[in-house]
Amino acid sequence: MTTMTEASVREFKMPDVGEGLTEAEILKWYVKPGDTVTDGQVVCEVETAKAAVELPIPYDGVVRELHFPEGTTVDVGTPIIAVAVAGAGGAAPQSPAEQPAAAPAPAPAPAPAEDEPKPEGRQPVLVGYGVATSSTRRRPRKGPEVTVPAPAQAVQAELNGHGGALSEKSRPLAKPPVRKLAKDLGVDLAAITPSGPDGIITRDDVHAAAAPRTAEPAAPVTAAPAAPAAPAPVASYDTARETRIPVKGVRKATAQAMVGSAFTAPHVTEFVTVDVTRTMKLVEELKQDKEMQGLRVNPLLLIAKALLVAIKRNPDINASWDEANQEIVRKHYVNLGIAAATPRGLIVPNIKDAQDKTLPQLAQALGELVSTAREGKTSPAAMQGGTVTITNVGVFGVDTGTPILNPGESAILAVGAIKLQPWVHKGKVKPRQVTTLALSFDHRLVDGELGSKVLADVAAILEQPKRLITWA
Repeated sequence: MTTMTEASVREFKMPDVGEGLTEAEILKWYVKPGDTVTDGQVVCEVETAKAAVELPIPYDGVVRELHFPEGTTVDVGTPIIAVAVAGAGGAAPQSPAEQPAAAPAPAPAPAPAEDEPKPEGRQPVLVGYGVATSSTRRRPRKGPEVTVPAPAQAVQAELNGHGGALSEKSRPLAKPPVRKLAKDLGVDLAAITPSGPDGIITRDDVHAAAAPRTAEPAAPVTAAPAAPAAPAPVASYDTARETRIPVKGVRKATAQAMVGSAFTAPHVTEFVTVDVTRTMKLVEELKQDKEMQGLRVNPLLLIAKALLVAIKRNPDINASWDEANQEIVRKHYVNLGIAAATPRGLIVPNIKDAQDKTLPQLAQALGELVSTAREGKTSPAAMQGGTVTITNVGVFGVDTGTPILNPGESAILAVGAIKLQPWVHKGKVKPRQVTTLALSFDHRLVDGELGSKVLADVAAILEQPKRLITWA
């Protein structure tokens, strides 16, 4: 029977804070064992593949234990902190982690699916509650292979449409990134013994399967002497001459997204060099306008407005490619992404429904976006649902570049440095403010004519800003 003390301990689990993310790294704890916490109090900061997020505790109590130190990557649904809740002997509702403890006996293998823990992705995730209970608190690392427990096999068999025991032809249980990794390394998932919760194959399982055969335990006599030699190169580098930085969080997600985008969408990039002298004069005039007082007014603001006008004139550019349904999805809204460099890596938050904003509203939104990104407070929601993106490489003194599409988008505009250059103006060579624009687009849904029209429209507006009035 569960005692009063046991029942009063609540386990707060790593929530899914980014709509489908499977793990997060604990960056900082704000509490320690013995501290009193209240409902809604922030207890830690975690970094997902999209952003850094502060986690509030959903109840009052005293911190009993922190299950993981800072810097640990934890799977969604894993308990991360234990809190002793006062007066929870029966008044407070139990969490999913506590409910099995009160059951009189474990359910047999053929029990209905709702009585068993379901694998990740099969049930909704609430803040503080995970996707599946597990006896393992830490994410599986490299180590000896673990036999899949019978209940996990039953769940996997259910996912593959089998009512009985797991067969060799059943589809192995693994998350999409793990399946892609296995495909890239040439590893057969069906031949791997999973070590993750509920029989899920992990990245470490795939890497272990891809390792040289000398590391396998099938032939202990010959493989045993060779096994110690395999990990030797990992620690053999000169620490005085090299620094190795683990790739995780935002940087890891960015790398995966860029690789996926570059090798999925056929990129085409077009360039145009344009005289933006009049645009720069308009920027100075707007800074003195009383309606723009206190707002961030810079060339990027007018470039963003020019792109929005060009999209209005050429709406087919604002679309995405649906591979599953073989459809082009045209968006009737513009969530304008702005690439921002932060200490944690490159992020692309976006301004929702930017097409409906006036120039002052767009300036305010840009200012808030930049400030939030610099403070590292950009939320995952702010980085989702983008349709087109602007990346301003000119702030680094770079003339131009060939930007890679943000996954799920059809176009990205790169803005180069604005420099004083000799330029033919009204038949004479004069010093003018000049920049180079580069537009990359997905050639599956944007042909050369459409891409050229959009880029030409942006250039024409920046050369003659009065077109913002006549074309908008």
